[in-house]
Amino acid sequence: MKAAFWSRRTFLGAGALLPLGESLLDAETLPSDLRKFRDPATEFDLVRLTDPVYSSFLPPAHLRSVSQRGNSLLFASDRGGSLQPYRVDTKSGEIRQIGNIRELDSSALSLLPDERSVCCFDGASLVHVSGAGQRTRTIYEVPTGWKRAPGFGLSSDGLQSVISERNNDVSRLRVIGMSRGVVSTVLESKEQIRDAMPRPRRAGILYRQGEECWLVNFDGQQNRKLKLAPGGTGPALWSIDGKTVLYLSYPEDKTKLHQLREYTPDTNEDKLIANTSQFVNFTRNADSSVFVGVSASKASPHILLLLRMTRRELTVAEHHATDPSSVVVVFSPNSQRLFYQTDRQGKPAIFMMSVDRFVENTE
Repeated sequence: MKAAFWSRRTFLGAGALLPLGESLLDAETLPSDLRKFRDPATEFDLVRLTDPVYSSFLPPAHLRSVSQRGNSLLFASDRGGSLQPYRVDTKSGEIRQIGNIRELDSSALSLLPDERSVCCFDGASLVHVSGAGQRTRTIYEVPTGWKRAPGFGLSSDGLQSVISERNNDVSRLRVIGMSRGVVSTVLESKEQIRDAMPRPRRAGILYRQGEECWLVNFDGQQNRKLKLAPGGTGPALWSIDGKTVLYLSYPEDKTKLHQLREYTPDTNEDKLIANTSQFVNFTRNADSSVFVGVSASKASPHILLLLRMTRRELTVAEHHATDPSSVVVVFSPNSQRLFYQTDRQGKPAIFMMSVDRFVENTE
């Protein structure tokens, strides 16, 4: 389905957006890759923060990659020959490497709440990096005989992280204390466990077991499968307050549109937010009043804003990604900027655009 192009006036006229009542680490400064240009599809102003001659990757939307003030962005890149963590000043474009990681997993990389340090997985080791990248402390090591499964989650206060591990035919879900590395096993299963994500403001964990989404308390109690919409379940995120799970649903009938839906665990209520232009990845702003999605439509390979109140979309940029599901999209904490990663110009690169004309400040 071809996505409609909406002017700013038309989009805002469809319904008002709902408002919601740094320095990271010092290191050697690398040359800026910053380049400004207009998006070919929408003519909106864009800033490319990294050069597509090398690969750069944003952490997943549920992890913390943008500083609270929006002036610093954490990402992973192989610009120096191996994949390493970097941060870029979003105003000047200056780039600095953070530490020296032997085997970085870009999907398990996050700022910690103090914004002066980061955590990441270096091979089988969960590490804490601080002090201009000169101090690296190992928090946890995956035991011999076990392998870490996809997914890494960090609590909003940065005190606990969650992972899943597999050993032969057994998977287990684990909670790691970020201060002292104290580890507890929440549960074990013969089915593969992956994509663990702590529930904000509550001691719960959202995870996938097989093809289903489950929710369990940190102590292993009240483990239950979520009663989501029939069909396939795509990416899922917690709302900021932890009250609901926001997720993409792929209907069994392939001719129907992908849906953005919301599930409330406390009441078992599942409801439609909106049909989408075939979203395969998404994120939400701070109050979940606006979403940004990545369309898998070959006719309209776009990134779109979706207004919850009116269920209307606005095309803001084209991604033209080789694999649309690999496009990561992230809002700044105040909802005024959008960051996304795509390989449209070569290797994966990171782009930034202002959306303050369309989205209210949620700071």
